[in-house]
Amino acid sequence: MTSPQPTPTRPGSAADAALYDAIATEHGTIYGYGLVSAHTTPDVNDLVAEAMAKHRANREAGITALAGRSVPAPLPAAGYQLPIDANNPADASKLALQMEEDTAVAWRAVAEQATTTEDRTLAVKALTDCAVLAARWRTALGVTPAVVAFPGGAEQS
Repeated sequence: MTSPQPTPTRPGSAADAALYDAIATEHGTIYGYGLVSAHTTPDVNDLVAEAMAKHRANREAGITALAGRSVPAPLPAAGYQLPIDANNPADASKLALQMEEDTAVAWRAVAEQATTTEDRTLAVKALTDCAVLAARWRTALGVTPAVVAFPGGAEQS
């Protein structure tokens, strides 16, 4: 039995590389939601749990897609540098929103680089999950508008 290589190499094809990057982003987002969970208030527990479940499902679907092409997926890191320090409920919610926006960028890249219907379908589902979750976090934070026209793109700024 062989063990996986410690750091799989990022694939050369644009479609596989985008999917590889989205999986790596999902690893970090799932890690970050552990911190969010520790610092948010009970009124958003269901949102945190739903977000974690969706990100795990999208990560696993991406890993399965790469495995079907015999492309090794990135491994999760022992820790991640998160974009926002979250030591209180408001910052934890801001971190969740930032992670949703960052993950949307990764999945939009998958949609843009996809060469198969299956990859496009996966990317659109994951991008939609991020957009809906981001809208729910914006609502929880009182940010308006709660939705953006083109999730994962520069157009949202």
